[in-house]
Amino acid sequence: MSKSLFKNYNYEFDKNEKKILLTFCKQAIKQMSDDNKYYEFVKSFQSIIDKIDTSGSDIIKFTKDEKTKLTFQLKENIKFIQGQVKKAWFMKRWLYKSMLTQYTALMENHFKD
Repeated sequence: MSKSLFKNYNYEFDKNEKKILLTFCKQAIKQMSDDNKYYEFVKSFQSIIDKIDTSGSDIIKFTKDEKTKLTFQLKENIKFIQGQVKKAWFMKRWLYKSMLTQYTALMENHFKD
């Protein structure tokens, strides 16, 4: 079985998924904007925000770099939230569970390799 040379980085997101991605990218930019070593991540996330905001249709085309950085950050965030869910009490666990469900659904539906 041969590996495909070109991958399709066109993704079709519904309204809720776009909102989740926008919130995720904005939060990532807030956390990383102060440190210069994360400049490439900030640039990629800003580009993703611009594409989601200006896109008239549901189909958004990412570059390979944007897709790679977004999936990496989503995976790391899912790992972090899973750890927090295990340690948290009822109310905090309830909030983290909904975030975990949303991020996991995004990974499974769109960014699973």
